[in-house]
Formats: sequence, structure tokens, C-alpha cells
Amino acid sequence: MQEMKLGWKIVVGTVIGFFGAAFGTVGGVGGGGIFVPMLTLIIGFDQKSSTAISKCMITGAAFSSVIYNLRLRHPTLDLPLIDYDLALLFQPMLVLGISIGVAFNVIFADWMITVLLIITFIGTSTRAFYKGIETWKKETIIKEEAARRQMQSNGDPREEVEYKPLPGGPSIGTPTEIREPKRTEVPIIENLYWKELLVLVAVWVIILVLQISKNYTTTCSATYWALNLLQLPVAFGVTIYEAVNLYTGRRVIASKGESNTDWKVHQLVLYSACGIIAGIVGGLLGLGGGFILGPVFLELGIPPQVSSATATFAMTFSASMSVIEYYLLRRFPVPYALYLAAVATLSAIVGQHVVRKVVMILGRASIIIFILAFTIFVSAISLGGVGIADMVEKIEHKEYMGFENICTYDA
Repeated sequence: MQEMKLGWKIVVGTVIGFFGAAFGTVGGVGGGGIFVPMLTLIIGFDQKSSTAISKCMITGAAFSSVIYNLRLRHPTLDLPLIDYDLALLFQPMLVLGISIGVAFNVIFADWMITVLLIITFIGTSTRAFYKGIETWKKETIIKEEAARRQMQSNGDPREEVEYKPLPGGPSIGTPTEIREPKRTEVPIIENLYWKELLVLVAVWVIILVLQISKNYTTTCSATYWALNLLQLPVAFGVTIYEAVNLYTGRRVIASKGESNTDWKVHQLVLYSACGIIAGIVGGLLGLGGGFILGPVFLELGIPPQVSSATATFAMTFSASMSVIEYYLLRRFPVPYALYLAAVATLSAIVGQHVVRKVVMILGRASIIIFILAFTIFVSAISLGGVGIADMVEKIEHKEYMGFENICTYDA
């Protein structure tokens, strides 16, 4: 077992990892786009070890965030902060996408992955930024209306209007008035939806077993492909079941409040595809998948707090699966992984608590969206920069930069 050496690199890595985990979990993106360059450029790990340790940090941060969020309620409705139906629609596809992304990581040349990363991240960060501006303007209108009504009440404290966070996206006008005081925190047991949670855990266990079994077979053998293909009915089965229930109205994305969507088939197909794409990007780059899920949830009209919490919840499954696989393959030094995961775990709790207080004081849930956009943009710059530097070095050394054969690849 490799011992951890204390020094300035670890100190700088700890500071960057702390802020990366805080921003990443608040935005619902995990922080892998900051962790991987930090582990590679500052601490000095190779690309494979950096990816594996990054997954450990994402898992630690995501798990502590989920525990923190399980105590909280929806900002405007009497519901858990985590939307389990949203997770059922996306999580199986995310986990399946991670499996595909890992295979693509072997096949695709590094420069192809870098180009895909820059295009995807710049696009999603830009869209999230504009979404933040849109939400900020809506919040401003609501706050001005609240102030106007308070003035009209001639200072009568009984008619003082408190700010209520926006319940959703563009289709939302003014938030639903809540006459009775709403609970903001409850015991964790009250926010657990056991049926949905057990289904998600079952998907996680089945695909994890298939992935681990695959590692002990010959690459490209009949058994190898059979174990890969067996993941399809598991992931598609759960997602299709949830999609059909949403389409028929037997289930709803309740966190959207009054704006529950009359789902169309093409919408459900598109959003399920986004789940797979998020997983593929995560598998390609060693990230959690929240870089895609976060902006998609916001486009669905999900409140920023719920979007962040649900994306982090889904990431916990995909990231933890990768950690178990990497551990069995001995891909990372355990002391470093444990230490940095502990840093990310603590940072996530601090970040969630601080931002929650700031949102309550300022009455601006749009802050979460801006943090999401900022984290994705910084990740695009850092990961893209590392990728471009690596690409230039390979060009100078005239190395092969084409597709690899997965059946002959030496891991």
C-alpha cells in the first residue's frame, strides 16, 4: 500500500479539493472537473489514478450531501427535497451510460474526448448561466411585488409577506401561497420513499455485479458481451416503467408543483437519452454525470434546490459503483483516496449549509444556478487545458492519435 507523503502539493490539493467539492455538490455536478486536473497537475498522479481518486472524492461529497439533503423539504411544497420519480427516470440510464462511457474512453482518442468535453461543457455552462439570469429576474419581480404588498398593508405585521423561492422554471408565474408554516427540516426517515429507493438500489446492485463479473472475463469474449448486454434490460426496464407511468399520469414529477407536465413520448425519450449521455460523458472523463443532469433538470422546470439535490442523489449511485470497481482493480492508492474523500465529504456539508443560509437570507435560489454554471465553466477550462496540453505533446512526439481497439487494449 502506497503511503501518503505530506507536503505543499497535498496542502494545495486539499484547498482546491475543498472548494471544488463545495461548489460541485451545491451545483449538483460533483466537482470531478476540478478534481481530475488538480490530482494530475498538482499532486502528480497519472491520468488513471486521478480519475479513480476523483470518483472517490465525488462519492464522499455526494454521499454526505445526500445525508444532509434527506433532512430537508421542498422549498415551496410539502415534499422531500429529493425527487425520487425524477431519479427513477434518470438514474438507471446514468448508470448504464457510465458503463458505455468507460468503454468509449478506451476506444476514442484523447483529442476527441477533449473536443467533446469543451463543446459540451461550454454549451451547458452557457445555458445554465442564462437560466440563472432568467430565474434572478423572476425572483426580483416576486420580491418587488412582496415589498409593494407590504407597503400597502401600512406596516401591519400580520400582512407581512415572506419571500418564497421559485417553485419551477419558465412556465411558473407566482409561487403557490402557503398559508400554514411549512416545515423546512424533518427526520430523515420521513423523507425516505422506500419503494423507489429499493428499486434504485436494486438497479445499482445488479449492474455492479455485472460490471465486476465482466472484469474477470476475457475482453470481447462471448461472456464479456453477454454481461454487457444484460445491463440493457435492467436499466431500460426501470426507466421505461417510470416513463410509461409519467405518460399515463399514474406518477408525476411532483417537485414541479402546479406545472406538472403533460408528457409527450418524444420528451420522455429525449430526457432518457440525456441520462445516458450524462453517464457516457461521466465515464469518458471520470466525472459524476451531474454536468449534464443539472442543466437538464433546470430545463424541466425543477427548482434549483431540488435539481441540485436530485442530481447529487443520482450521482451517488454511479460514482460509488465506479469506486468499488476501481478498488477491485487496484487503480488508486488507498491512503490518498481516503484522505481526499474525507476532505470532499466535509467540504460538501459545509458548502450545502453555507449556501442554504445565503439563499434563505438573500431570497435568491438562482445563486445555486450560477454556482452550477461557474463550476461547469471552470471544469471546461481546467480539463480542456489539460487535454490540449496532452494533445500538443503527442503531436510533438508524433504519437498515434486514432481510435483504439478495445479487444487488444492493455489496461
